[in-house]
Amino acid sequence: MKSRTLSGYADPMRRFLVALTGAMAVLAALAVSSAKAELLAVEKDELKFGFIKLTDMAPLAVAKEKGYFEDEGLFVTLEAQANWKVLLDRVITGELEGAHMLAGQPLAATIGFGTKAHIITPFSMDLNGNGITVSNEVWELMKPHIPKGPDGKPVHPIKAETLKPVIEKFADEGKAFKMGMVFPVSTHNYELRYWLASGGIHPGYYSPTDTSGTIQAKALLSVTPPPQMPATLEAGTIHGYCVGEPWNQAAVFKGIGVPVITDYEIWKNNPEKVFGITKEFAQKYPNTTLALTKALIRAAKWLDENNNANRLEAVKILSRPEYVGADEKVIANSMTGTFEYETGDKREVPDFNVFYRYFATYPYYSDAIWYLTQMRRWGQIAEGKSDEWYLETAKSVYRPDIYMQAAEMLIADGKVEKTDFPYGTDGFRPPVPASDFIDQIPYDGKKPNAYLDSLKIGLKGKEKVEGTSIVSN
Repeated sequence: MKSRTLSGYADPMRRFLVALTGAMAVLAALAVSSAKAELLAVEKDELKFGFIKLTDMAPLAVAKEKGYFEDEGLFVTLEAQANWKVLLDRVITGELEGAHMLAGQPLAATIGFGTKAHIITPFSMDLNGNGITVSNEVWELMKPHIPKGPDGKPVHPIKAETLKPVIEKFADEGKAFKMGMVFPVSTHNYELRYWLASGGIHPGYYSPTDTSGTIQAKALLSVTPPPQMPATLEAGTIHGYCVGEPWNQAAVFKGIGVPVITDYEIWKNNPEKVFGITKEFAQKYPNTTLALTKALIRAAKWLDENNNANRLEAVKILSRPEYVGADEKVIANSMTGTFEYETGDKREVPDFNVFYRYFATYPYYSDAIWYLTQMRRWGQIAEGKSDEWYLETAKSVYRPDIYMQAAEMLIADGKVEKTDFPYGTDGFRPPVPASDFIDQIPYDGKKPNAYLDSLKIGLKGKEKVEGTSIVSN
């Protein structure tokens, strides 16, 4: 009798559990269906993106390895490129749908300096991340001119004034002083030139008939691909270089050179790389463009969240041969908030690599305009331009409208916070104070010509380069 009673209770309970399980399955299916409904209907789901073997390609690697691209319905292949020119050319021809680019590349291509093509950027990849390294020989010649602190170590930031007597010594001996940078429109070229000029060293002009960039130069700058920098320095072909990581720290580990300054010390929280696509791609595949931007924003957030707690995992990802392919220790030396100058002189630089905080991923017009001013300063833009021209050019390349549309979708999905983005901005950062630049000259992106006039070395107003002379119309 007792057994029959238990059985009588068991049957309704079993039916209830079966019904409950079925209801839960239906709810789960509805949730999945709802999630799928929220996905953008991407027009192109198989994409190939290019990059150069530098740690600041990290948002691309993280977006792939953490599944953020797939979350957006994108199946992405990442492919290392031989150099920046090949990378840009392959984006233009459509062999690559997009790429990790130098901030100057979309701007230069759009205005026709070098290869002509309309490239846009909906996403800024990072702040800071570069350094200037000199050979051991040059470092020993610089050291007597560098002040020391109570601990006997060099006082930072090290100014280019301390390099000037070294360059003069080379000249007296009939030797040219040569430095490497990664591309004529690279951030590295402009940062190296900025640092040299701040110390009274002329880095040279470009002209329509001479694209060497060495007119009137006291230091000769030439192109060297980033991974080849240390070997080129060791061979004595160049005496120093400006490059991104891990190729400054690689010189320290190899014992062949000394990083003397980071770009954070040249311009605090300066914009670095961007993600570039053709304007045609963005117009033809608007949902795909939004989807890839969403994935990159999430990757940048992961890289900086919880006080850089994920950086060691990021280092492991980047050290893989298909990405940067450098030793984990070399990458970690800068990626985890430190930077080693002279061997053993490791210092805390928590913002050496910034991927998300300080609105790092927002493509500001003022960032674009700064790079345009440097192109004009050194003659890559041959003729003087109006302030309006700078703004119109910036707006044609940097696309915060696309970026913010992607950000709002992520906010609605609960993936990011509204406070992560500069709501209410007009597309300009606040003017950069003098204290943030090595030469103590402030920058206001709304007044590019006034800024150019304030710089001691460089073209101004209607000046242009003719032959080896500067003339004014």
